Amino acid sequence: MEAVGELIKEMLAVNQVAPAEVISVILTSTPDLISCHPATAARLAGLDDVPLLSATEVAVPDAMPRVVRIMAHVESDIPRGQVEHVYLRGTESLRQDTAND
Repeated sequence: MEAVGELIKEMLAVNQVAPAEVISVILTSTPDLISCHPATAARLAGLDDVPLLSATEVAVPDAMPRVVRIMAHVESDIPRGQVEHVYLRGTESLRQDTAND
């Protein structure tokens, strides 16, 4: 719950997006995360009136465990190339094109 809230708040902050600009959010988690629904954490982090969808990632052998991914659809004037993607708590290696930044 804490990590999902941290991720949502950081995503919104670094991209200067207000919760009112969020249209919908898709949250996925690896199959080993079973203690709570990521959408519940998103609601507690301030997305209380946003449509949310949670799903489980494909159980790929040797994939990084304990990962939650978030895809937010927002109203924004930020060009796609300037959107900052947020990786926390060791997940930076999931994005190979930015792993060495």
